[in-house]
Amino acid sequence: MLFHTQVFLLAFLPPVLAAYYLLAGYRTARLWLLILSSLVFYGYWDVRLLPLLVGSVAVNWGLAQLYSGDRRWLVPLGIAANLAVLGIFKYADFAASNLLATLGLRHDPWSLVLPLGISFFTFQQISYLADLRRGTAGAYRFTDYALYVGFFPQLVAGPIVRHNEIIYQYDAPPLRDGCAERLVRGTTLLVCGIVKKVGIADWLAGIADPIYAGVAAGAAPNLVDAWVAATAFGLQIYFDFSGYSDMAIGLALLFGFTLPANFEAPYRATSIRDFWHRWHMTLSRFLRDYLYIPLGGSRHGPSRMLAALLVTMVLGGLWHGAGWTFVAWGALHGLGLVVNHLWRRAGRQLPDAVGWGLTLVFAMVCWTFFRATDIAGAFTLVAGMSGVNGLGLDSLTDKLWIIPVALVIAAAGPTSQRLALEILTPRQWLAPALATAVVFVLLLVGGGDNKEFIYFQF
Repeated sequence: MLFHTQVFLLAFLPPVLAAYYLLAGYRTARLWLLILSSLVFYGYWDVRLLPLLVGSVAVNWGLAQLYSGDRRWLVPLGIAANLAVLGIFKYADFAASNLLATLGLRHDPWSLVLPLGISFFTFQQISYLADLRRGTAGAYRFTDYALYVGFFPQLVAGPIVRHNEIIYQYDAPPLRDGCAERLVRGTTLLVCGIVKKVGIADWLAGIADPIYAGVAAGAAPNLVDAWVAATAFGLQIYFDFSGYSDMAIGLALLFGFTLPANFEAPYRATSIRDFWHRWHMTLSRFLRDYLYIPLGGSRHGPSRMLAALLVTMVLGGLWHGAGWTFVAWGALHGLGLVVNHLWRRAGRQLPDAVGWGLTLVFAMVCWTFFRATDIAGAFTLVAGMSGVNGLGLDSLTDKLWIIPVALVIAAAGPTSQRLALEILTPRQWLAPALATAVVFVLLLVGGGDNKEFIYFQF
């Protein structure tokens, strides 16, 4: 079920939350409640996917229980097994089709069902196994580990949480000091996330989708349409994914847990390096700590570092999806980071305004590769952005006002997390305002078609 639906907000969340606080004094019972509720949440999508999730949790937990100094080989085995499962479900068709194409043969897709959230819960477990081998993680109780992996707010699309960020919180009594404030701040963040998704992201999708569909059908967009499509999607994916992260963090806070931040105004960045310090932050740090640094990082000279950076970003692009468009998107950002590093190494620096403009344009151009159905479509859009297909000034209409408004909100205003968790202070007059916002959101989600989150496909 989707967070921004009345089924979730009225039929699932209230009874789970009420039962959780009724069991506040019983640690094991309340954790099992959340585990079972999370399985119901996940099984609601497709009950056939439950055995994979449960099996993945059980196998990885079992490996951790068996791990010891003379069984260090268990961790590489576990990581390889996790990657193999991810590869089969997510990349088997892609790999087979490309391999057979090089041999002049045609591949009939196996059409395997891609389990929701498989990339996220696989990466979480890989990070745990890697930390186990490094000596920075221990063997946890099954309930603790199962909830760490399967907690429903972040199960499907993150944030990617590390074991040492959440498991210790399970010991904290839910009714400890600050409970009311956590409930209010969590609700505020949940409302903010739903408004970002339903009120902004889905609206922007209505602008971008028809243009991308036209390109997929063979249309050649003019300059205005191409830039409208690129910018609308770039803003859509930000409000869509950061909206999900807001909801996930807000929901976790309702249960008394703090999840790591995932976005920090990325469209305010003044360089590509700064952009990746602000965009999907939990994935960025995962790639840094478990891929970039093991590849050598900055320890073996600039050439090795730049190569590691490029490889990391290409693989990060591939993580998003089995397609050459995602590889190209990752490679472009990798090259951008390489140029950024060389520029800084030469001691050069751009004025912040210039750096911001160049970073924003670069990010929007790269998003065309992320969104297009194939490489040819992406290049068609980039060509349109250069003006080779005409200006198309007649395409400018008053319906596009949402784009500059969304850009101002994304780049200039306070982030929703800073607003909900830091700026707003408890006041009695805020209670009816928040209640009104909750009612508004319930009406808002009840009248739409409740589009899925973009990152559900990853």
